[in-house]
Amino acid sequence: MLYEVRMKTTYEYARSAAGGRHLLRLMPSEISSVQRMVAGVLEISPQPRERYDNVDFFGNRTTGVVFAEAHDQIEFVVRARVERKAPPAPVDVSPPLDALRTQVESYRSLGADAPHHFLAPSPLVSPSPAIGAYARGIVAGRGSVLDSVDAINCAIHADMRYDPEATTVETHMDEAFAARHGVCQDFSHIMIACLREVGIPALYVSGFLRTKPPEGRPRLEGADAMHAWVGAWCGTELGWIEFDPTNDMRVSSDHIVVARGRDYSDVAPVKGVLWTAGSQTTRQAVDVIPLD
Repeated sequence: MLYEVRMKTTYEYARSAAGGRHLLRLMPSEISSVQRMVAGVLEISPQPRERYDNVDFFGNRTTGVVFAEAHDQIEFVVRARVERKAPPAPVDVSPPLDALRTQVESYRSLGADAPHHFLAPSPLVSPSPAIGAYARGIVAGRGSVLDSVDAINCAIHADMRYDPEATTVETHMDEAFAARHGVCQDFSHIMIACLREVGIPALYVSGFLRTKPPEGRPRLEGADAMHAWVGAWCGTELGWIEFDPTNDMRVSSDHIVVARGRDYSDVAPVKGVLWTAGSQTTRQAVDVIPLD
């Protein structure tokens, strides 16, 4: 599928910021044989004093910016044309769950996609007795790693309630899990914790999701936001397979990857520091338009 992606993110400050430094992960990724950014531009207003583009350890496109003048608003606008292919449906040749550790230990690379990086606790996904007991109950008696991941993906979707008002970006996964509600970030962190608790390497993916309006209704421009889902390492033969627990599905051509990491802290679209006081408000509008 060929898509046009548009996103506008606006930050407004109650008091002018004297300056700031930010690291952005907003542009779609390049993934061999799966995703290609045909063309893309990131517009920033006001114009930063410094700007530099790079690629981080996990292969994500990053843009660093420095603002030296006073400003009371920042706007980031992404315009990109992206070709996304559906990964082939995997045949389940994944090992039994109790044999996965041996395959992880025999993996002889520490590259960005090595499973070793995604088993240990990370800044936002720490060991959780409650989530661990939940995950072990789900996978008990399962025949393979892929079957276990499918079961966890399905269970989280069934047991959690999507509620955009229930949590914020700072909400800890244990709090969202205890209340059984949250947004895609919460669903993804909880699923990553479940997978790691039973020995399956798991990563966090940020990106865009094509949504379809109800039949007979026009698509609402700017109505969407960024999305999050999960990658699970299913053994040497299958490698990484991605799952969307918010929607109880395996990821396909409707999911456009922006960044991958251990958890949200590795892929936050905008992070940094600024010199100001008082509150701030954030607005985001996303359009994913199929062109095929």
